[in-house]
Amino acid sequence: GYSGCLQYHEDIARARAASGAGAPELLKLRQYFDHPLLIEAFADAFRAARYQLADEQRAAARLVFTAHSIPVSADAAAGPPADGGRLYSRQVADAARLCAAATGFTDYDVVWQSRSGPPQVPWLEPDIVDHLDDLAAKGVQAVVVCPVGFVSDHLEVIWDLDNEAGQKAAELGMGFARAATPGTDPRFAKLVVELVREQVRGIEPRRLGEVAGYGCTPDGAPCAVGCCAVPRRPTAGN
Repeated sequence: GYSGCLQYHEDIARARAASGAGAPELLKLRQYFDHPLLIEAFADAFRAARYQLADEQRAAARLVFTAHSIPVSADAAAGPPADGGRLYSRQVADAARLCAAATGFTDYDVVWQSRSGPPQVPWLEPDIVDHLDDLAAKGVQAVVVCPVGFVSDHLEVIWDLDNEAGQKAAELGMGFARAATPGTDPRFAKLVVELVREQVRGIEPRRLGEVAGYGCTPDGAPCAVGCCAVPRRPTAGN
């Protein structure tokens, strides 16, 4: 989408123009939501988190994936029009599918977190905290939450999951464990090296998924025609 891709290109272009001659060339690496090293890191993190649960809860624990929610309209416009939009939510779903398969799960949930803005603006749902209420009503005794949409344990992961979701699970008497993000996992560093080599050496990308991924071309051109258009905003009176 615009705020996650094209806007960065625009900011980089302005910074280079302000720096003048000799400004470094900056390329945005391609999307890597389905890179095998990322999937391996999340799968191992899930396995480790699952063993944080009590023995009697572990076998029946529900696997729940989360990613940062965005406005429904922004998701609808994400990606080249030829791809049908919704590229963000489809990539999140594909990453969750790959992670679940790597851990032997075929039944899991994909939910959202960290929404902001006016409450009347629709965002991707359900929210993780609301989803825990629904799971408890169905008799689920424990969950393992995997923040598949994040690469580090930053504020939104720690507050929205470890605090808000964790506290909700405690209120419900539900076992709760949160998988770590890749963070400083050496595989994530190797992933970045691979992405750089794709740019400078033209090596074949490693991908596991079924959903399109985009990024800069080797010559630095924008990722795809029509991708990440500036969102239309309501005008006065509309």
